[in-house]
Amino acid sequence: MGEGLLAFLALLPIIVVAIFLVGLKWPASKAMPLSYIVAVLLALFVWDVTFPQVAAATVHGLIVAVTLLFIIFGAILLLNTLQESGALHTIRRGFTDISPDRRIQVIIIAWLFGSFIEGSAGFGTPAAVAVPLMVGLGFPAMAAVVAGMIIQSTPVSFGAVGTPMLVGVATGIEPLSQLDISSFVFSTATKVATLHVIAGLLVPLFLVGIMTRFFGKNKSFSEGLKVWKFALFAALAMTIPYILVAYLLGPEFPALLGGLIGLAIVIPAAQKGFLTPKGEDIWDFEEKEHWDPIWTGRLELKNNDIYAGKISMWRAWAPYVLIAVFLLITRLTPVGDWLKSAKIVVPNIFGTSITSSWEILYSPGFIFIVVAVLTYFMHGMKPSDFGKAVKTSWKTIIAASTALVFTVPMVQVFINTAGGAAGYPEMPIALAEGVANLAGSVYPVFATFVGGIGAFVAGSNTISNMMFSYFQYGVGERIGADPSWIVALQAVGGAAGNMICVHNVVAASAVVGLVGKEGHVIRKTLLPFFYYSLLAGCVGYSIIWTAEKGIFNIGTIIALIIWTIAVYIIATNNRRLDALSGGRKSA
Repeated sequence: MGEGLLAFLALLPIIVVAIFLVGLKWPASKAMPLSYIVAVLLALFVWDVTFPQVAAATVHGLIVAVTLLFIIFGAILLLNTLQESGALHTIRRGFTDISPDRRIQVIIIAWLFGSFIEGSAGFGTPAAVAVPLMVGLGFPAMAAVVAGMIIQSTPVSFGAVGTPMLVGVATGIEPLSQLDISSFVFSTATKVATLHVIAGLLVPLFLVGIMTRFFGKNKSFSEGLKVWKFALFAALAMTIPYILVAYLLGPEFPALLGGLIGLAIVIPAAQKGFLTPKGEDIWDFEEKEHWDPIWTGRLELKNNDIYAGKISMWRAWAPYVLIAVFLLITRLTPVGDWLKSAKIVVPNIFGTSITSSWEILYSPGFIFIVVAVLTYFMHGMKPSDFGKAVKTSWKTIIAASTALVFTVPMVQVFINTAGGAAGYPEMPIALAEGVANLAGSVYPVFATFVGGIGAFVAGSNTISNMMFSYFQYGVGERIGADPSWIVALQAVGGAAGNMICVHNVVAASAVVGLVGKEGHVIRKTLLPFFYYSLLAGCVGYSIIWTAEKGIFNIGTIIALIIWTIAVYIIATNNRRLDALSGGRKSA
């Protein structure tokens, strides 16, 4: 079979997702079974993989789905516990004291707090923490999920204390025995950080612009851009420490320390009114009765009048502080190794090489549940109120399970298609080889998109890097480019792919009960994903080929066009705001 046709067939499960989930806006619970069926048929009848292999991949996917549902349940339980204790009332008041403007709040919570949590735990944990927190503060569920997805970009390559680099890239390039792997990973991490800082500078602007465009009364991107000075300030407050840490300390701490230092800089500045809107310029959502029904999920959060106002600020925030502390302890100390030893293992499923395991005590879900129980005592709750939180959380998780039990098995079948009688490489590699051969020397521009496709399918920057790092290194050698830069582009694209990853969108939506609306979310995150991958790819192309093709190569030109457009949009924003204001007055 020709390489192009094979690549197209490997793309079919993704095409199904694009058509039915994103294009036709089917719920994931209906679209993902179709994608799963397509992947299974291709595995069995084109790749000629054995039935036990496909069945084993499916079972492994179901086990992974259960581990995700465990995390989601823990996150929902903590949120509902805080709601029942009255802590959410106090937290909401605290953020209003920093700034009542929702644009400022989303930058602090999603971009800075989310980056810190990503650096601590990774693997979708920011969505499980920051997304429900935003809903608790009064954000529409869909706005919170979209924000949670958009920030799954800059910090992700260094999430979970550097796992996508230390495990993903390092494991992916293991066959290259001639390399000093640790030195290669450290060197590549600095390149990854450089690319992320360049592309990540505009992420907070995308956050606020998309929020006001899709969830504001006036449906105006310009209303978000009005806080561009604060957005760029917050971007730099995170990314400058981020890149310094990457160069000085390596891949473990850029996202963690970048987010933490950013919070330490931005929150006091915002409290003093630095670059924040005031008076009539403060932006908020409309009253809830005016919201589009698709914005809201099944998670209904209301203040508990019995406890409202009785929980002090430090007690209200104590559960989130505990989460951060526990995540750091379990990821950076021998305690984590002890917790990992308590795991459920299903080896060699159906006689295949596929083994599934669940480190239940190491899971963020276990930490969420422990903190929820501690909150019950710290906040002096009644047993009936905690019982209500448990019951409500269980109902939410049941509704979320349908989509995940098809999404994750589809991913595992897609990945585990090597070794079939047809002799073809596994589907992800077949797809990537088709792209590489089509692109030729322009490939660096597309390297990020290959990484993004890997994350889109696998739901993980780490897995994408495992799948493609060796391949990307080989492409670099084949086209005469520095392979470490191509691998860096892979890692950056794999991070950006988290913005549109079905796996993550389903999980984040489930946390706030936004079931069946996943396609709406992905449609809103496609633009930031495309921007991020294209800009990083073009900058990488420019760096790789400047010595040979001169500074004004195609990569440099496209990158300059992107930045020129961004500067023009910001510079002319007041004019559009005046036109919008005039239109409202005449109406």
